[in-house]
Amino acid sequence: MKRRDFVNTALVSTGISPYLGAMALPAKQPFPAAGYSLKILATNWGYRGTVDEFCAAVKKEGYDGLELWWNNDAKARETIVDALKKHDLELGFLCGGSQTDFPTHLDSFKKSIDGVILQSDIKPLYINCHSGRDFFTYQQNKAFIDYTTQAAERSGIPIFHETHRSRMLFAAHIARNFIEQNPALRLTLDISHWCNVHESLLENQPENVALALSRTGHIHARVGHAEGPQVNDPRAPEWKQALDAHLGWWDVVVAEKKKKGQPLTILTEFGPPHYLPTVPYTNQPVANQWDINTFMMKMLRERYA
Repeated sequence: MKRRDFVNTALVSTGISPYLGAMALPAKQPFPAAGYSLKILATNWGYRGTVDEFCAAVKKEGYDGLELWWNNDAKARETIVDALKKHDLELGFLCGGSQTDFPTHLDSFKKSIDGVILQSDIKPLYINCHSGRDFFTYQQNKAFIDYTTQAAERSGIPIFHETHRSRMLFAAHIARNFIEQNPALRLTLDISHWCNVHESLLENQPENVALALSRTGHIHARVGHAEGPQVNDPRAPEWKQALDAHLGWWDVVVAEKKKKGQPLTILTEFGPPHYLPTVPYTNQPVANQWDINTFMMKMLRERYA
């Protein structure tokens, strides 16, 4: 018996259907009001080719653009802009800092935000922030929100703060306090991190999750689970519950954007090894990162366009 036939037979014998086509259907979506748009972007995380090669591959697959870390090097930025124009792609920037010292970290963060606004040769769709640290105080982390609130107002560029482990919005209940205390705060929802932090699909925090969904402007479409921020392959039937949970959360965000006639951006962000699990002793990934992200892009476009 061929391996694929064996796997499918085994799945049927346990009462589990092979996955593809078995995703939860979206809740009834409102007819999009004028102003709604969906743009799905690609990550260069783990890509080993040149910027031009990456842009060519992204365009060929049908993405609308890419999300990249802000680069202080003017020549590197020129290369990026040339490739974007050549392949007719749009761009979102990532900004953040890695320093453990608060004043140094905040200063570095501000320079990145200012760089995007004042030095970029192309106006990005948004700025996504890896904001603060999980061990900074509330007031210290609030300084990042205050700065970006002013920067967004003067530049007209939407600025979002990501729900990311090790950052200020690392957990659902922590994020709730920031959301309630800062009306201008808007999120990049990468809820896969919260699944990992809380060791659950967040069934016991519906109020915290609902509040985060109401403030979401950008989505990082990676599927997490109770023991990690990334399932090995969202197409596999054993991850159907996790995938359906994430689709349910994203459905809420999309429905709200359609209702209000607002644009929405999504980044497909399944990462390379070792975010992507590997076979022991070989360092070989158990699935293909590019194929997974392409699958996610096409599935989300069909679901939400």
